[in-house]
Amino acid sequence: MISSSITRQIVETDMWVKATWEEFINVAEVPIYQKGRFYYYQEYMRVEMSPLGPRHGHQNSIVSYVVILFAAIKNIPIIQFTNTSFRKDGLEEFQPDLAYYIGSNLKVPPDNTNSPVNLDEYDPPTLIVEIGASSVADDLGWKRLLYEEAGVREYWVNNANIRDIIAFSIIAGSSGRIQESQVLPGLELAVVKEALKRSETQDDGEINRWLIKIFTQS
Repeated sequence: MISSSITRQIVETDMWVKATWEEFINVAEVPIYQKGRFYYYQEYMRVEMSPLGPRHGHQNSIVSYVVILFAAIKNIPIIQFTNTSFRKDGLEEFQPDLAYYIGSNLKVPPDNTNSPVNLDEYDPPTLIVEIGASSVADDLGWKRLLYEEAGVREYWVNNANIRDIIAFSIIAGSSGRIQESQVLPGLELAVVKEALKRSETQDDGEINRWLIKIFTQS
């Protein structure tokens, strides 16, 4: 049952709110929040309802191009999930902008359901990317702690306001800043940043041709 603090008022969105797992699940089923993105960590939930405009949408695409093209050219197995929910029942849930399974011998969820990915059954994503403008501080804070605990191996935060990337490698539940991807060996984060900068003046075709050129030469 949802506690009175939640049932008697609209849940505050875009911030962490104290809640039991049962309360979180019930709120996730409320129709007015169906278009929201849900996170749960350390008995706090976060429902993100901020509108996502072209800045967020385009930079999301640019980061995706970089990752997928690099993996394709370097013959690295990869599967991408966009805006997908991942759940460890009773403990945590997250719905990042981009999530990648990278490499072989992973338990990758099939795409035959719209239910959250069960992390008790499947591996956590290898790489997670959050695109943020107003949420950057949270992306670098609580969400980073959430991904450390979830077993994600690498985490990128795209500050959409300044077209920048901050990347972390996660080992044994602890994260540290990196300038080159550890899960996509040879991919320098400077390339991702440059692609984001180019997106201010170049179309996607130009950026992709540039990426293909530098990836085939490296």
